Amino acid sequence: MKTTLLVILVLLTFAWYLSFLATRLDRLHHRVETSWANLDGLLQRRAAIALEIARSDFADPASTLLLTSAAYQAREASVQERSGAESALSGALSFLLIDGQEQATPAEAALFSELSLLTAKIRIAISLHTDSVSSTQAVRKRVAIRLFRLAGTAPLPVTYEFETDAL
Repeated sequence: MKTTLLVILVLLTFAWYLSFLATRLDRLHHRVETSWANLDGLLQRRAAIALEIARSDFADPASTLLLTSAAYQAREASVQERSGAESALSGALSFLLIDGQEQATPAEAALFSELSLLTAKIRIAISLHTDSVSSTQAVRKRVAIRLFRLAGTAPLPVTYEFETDAL
């Protein structure tokens, strides 16, 4: 009788542990999706500001064409092309900002200050996203997660190369 109760208690404890792991993994996957949605929204806003800067009279026609092309590619890129497109937009924006902002009108200066604030937010969002991804990957490496297939059909979260770029 005691051994039967002990076996049942051990099985219930093990079932609770697996349930706990599955719930934790689900929350981590949700955290990754939420952090990516936030980062994606900020990146889309950055592309929109880049288009506004390109439409202003701030840059010369060649820079305008480069910035417009990079912004549209970043907005329309598929998941596989996202890293290259975001890196190209970062490069185009840095190239434009290196040229100088001293000749900017007050409206253009406001766009540049908004871009600067947005870049700081993007850096934070990238940090949060990479932290979420690394936490999820670490939990998914556990033996119990792999053995009992607690991740289900959820894809393994990844970071993108542009996340390591200096924006």
